[in-house]
This record gives sequence, C-alpha cells and structure tokens, in this order.
Amino acid sequence: MKRYDRLKEIQRLDSERDFLEIYRISVTYEFPWDVTRALELALYRTYAVPSIGRLLAETAELTDRTQKRYDDTALLLDAVVEHGFDSDPGRTALRRINRMHAAYDISNDDMRYVLCTFVVVPKRWLDAYGWRRLSDHELRAFAAYYRTLGARMGIKDLPQTYEDFEHTLDTYEHAHFGFDEGARAVSDATLDLMASWYPRPLAPLVRGASLALLDDPLLRAFRYERPAAAARGLTRGALRLRARAVRLMPPRRRPHYARQNPEIKGYPDGYELASLGTFPTPGVRGCPVRDLTGPGTRAE
Repeated sequence: MKRYDRLKEIQRLDSERDFLEIYRISVTYEFPWDVTRALELALYRTYAVPSIGRLLAETAELTDRTQKRYDDTALLLDAVVEHGFDSDPGRTALRRINRMHAAYDISNDDMRYVLCTFVVVPKRWLDAYGWRRLSDHELRAFAAYYRTLGARMGIKDLPQTYEDFEHTLDTYEHAHFGFDEGARAVSDATLDLMASWYPRPLAPLVRGASLALLDDPLLRAFRYERPAAAARGLTRGALRLRARAVRLMPPRRRPHYARQNPEIKGYPDGYELASLGTFPTPGVRGCPVRDLTGPGTRAE
C-alpha cells in the first residue's frame, strides 16, 4: 500500500452514506496522533466560553479528577468511532454521555458550539500540522458524522455542512469568549495534566509548548501572557517537521483507536463503558439539576 492509497479508498466511498467508514479511516489510519491532539485542543477551547468553563469548574471533574475526566471522555467518544452508532457499545457510550449531560443545565447553544469544535478544530489543525490536509470528501463525511452524533445527543438546529459548522463556531466564539476564574482554573488543571504525561524536568517545556499553540483570542480569554515569537515559531515549526517526516513513512497497517493512546492512564486493568463518566447525585456539589427526568433530559 502506498501513502495516498487510503485517500483514494475514501474518495470511492459516498460521503453521506459511508460517513462513518470515512471518518474511521481518517482518524484511525491517516491521522490518529493529529486528531487526538486536535480533539484535546477542541475541548480545551470550550473552556473559554464562561458558561461552559464555569460549569466545568463547579463540577470539579476537571480540577480534582482531571486524568479520569480526560480518559472517560476519550473512551466514550472512541467507542462510537470503533463500533458505530447502532452497536451495543456505541449505544452504551451515547447513553452515558446523554445521562451525564442531562444532570446539568446546559444550553442548546453551548452544546452545539462544543460539537462544532470537534469538526472545525481537527480541520484547522491538519491544515497547519498534518502530513496532508483533509479532502473535501472527508470534510463532508466529518460534518455528517457529527450531525449524526449531535442528533443522538438531542442537540437542536444542527449545522449541515462543514462551512455551517465553521461559521457557527467563529460567531459563537466572537460573541462569547471571555474571562472566568473557574474556567481559568480548569485551563490550568488541563495544562498541568498534559505536562504530567512527560518526565518531570520536561513539564515547564510542555506547558510552554502548549501555550505556544494557542491563538490570541484563547490567550486573552484565559489572561495568559502571549508566548514569545521564538517559542511559537519553535513549537509550530517542530510540528511541521513532524508532518514532513510522517508523509515519508509507509501508511499505517492497523487502525489506532483512542483507547490505545498512552495518555489514557486510569484503567490499566480494563474498563466497562457503562461505568465510565460521572453519576451525579441531585442536590450534591456538581449536580445543580434536581430533576433528572424532566424536559431537559436529552435523547438516548
């Protein structure tokens, strides 16, 4: 198999009918490392919307149990990619996601914005640091995949095309990005988590490199100092050099799923999908919604 053979395979598929297969090939064969980094950045980006960052701080999941929250999010989303929406694991994962979200008073606009980051941020990451860019065919499939995920999560007024997802994200960030003390605490905890994955002496370097990847609106929202131009150039240049090296490598022979990532550290003896995530108790800290069976409960 040659380097671009899988892209040819993708282009033979129908982007609307075969969107799951296209998405799976793209994220598990073509770009597993890049998509992992991009989805980390996508979720991180949502903290800069105060209503989202503040809620995450109130639950304490991303400040007190950061590694577990990271693991559970990755594993639940990964189950749908690996097994499909209508499989038993896929349904179990979506049921867990929906029941967790139903415990909180989250607006449809915030839910839709988070979904948009999953589509737009990977595309922009791959434009900048991927060994190739996503094709238009893949972008249509990505949009179809996340339309389907959004529908299964009960999100209303979903974007239809990649351009719709991008427009929704950009306008929402322009209107809502801002500082919140709780969101800053969640941001700091996430940066600390990423640094913890490497030997301790490298922690300051990892944190600095992470900040160097953030755009100015994000830095302003969290009130971080703008990294020096040299730090930005070095970090981004290293990622572009990696992309050139990957382009010269033979294509991946086996799929790589998020559950295989070394950053997943909380379940060395395995896990049950139905046990992942949180089980909020009404009236207790982190679960402000008292009635989990009311009209705010999302579709399963």
